[in-house]
Amino acid sequence: MARMNCPAPLEVIYKNTRFFITHNPTNVTLNKFIEELKKYGISTIVRVCEATSDTTFVEKEGIHVLHWPFDDGVPPSNQSVNNWLDLVKIKFCKQPGCCIAVQCVACFESPPHRAFNSKELLYLGKYHPKMQLHFKDSDGHRNNCCIQ
Repeated sequence: MARMNCPAPLEVIYKNTRFFITHNPTNVTLNKFIEELKKYGISTIVRVCEATSDTTFVEKEGIHVLHWPFDDGVPPSNQSVNNWLDLVKIKFCKQPGCCIAVQCVACFESPPHRAFNSKELLYLGKYHPKMQLHFKDSDGHRNNCCIQ
């Protein structure tokens, strides 16, 4: 089995929302990649980078792949942001505690790893939340989450 030669994925957890930021696998590392996705219970991947592997095998494992790429260093389009917000709302309202994977190549290739560049920081600084996600935690308490 091929060994994945990349930084470890990053799991981000906030209350009942879970995100898994990961690399973009090649066909050679795909089996190990699918294993990792299953370990975290991921059923949806949002690919925001250029494809480097065939999604057929991933989808045969019951993992849905959405391809919403945008260039590194520039903000996503309004349509991509709206698609993302719709996905997050649907997934976390219907399946609290589920995990959405985001497949990105740039954050793993740029030195230092996982760093924002100035254009990305400017975009985030000017961004205004478009929605709030309301959900109940495991104790039945209502929580709000601002979705960027």
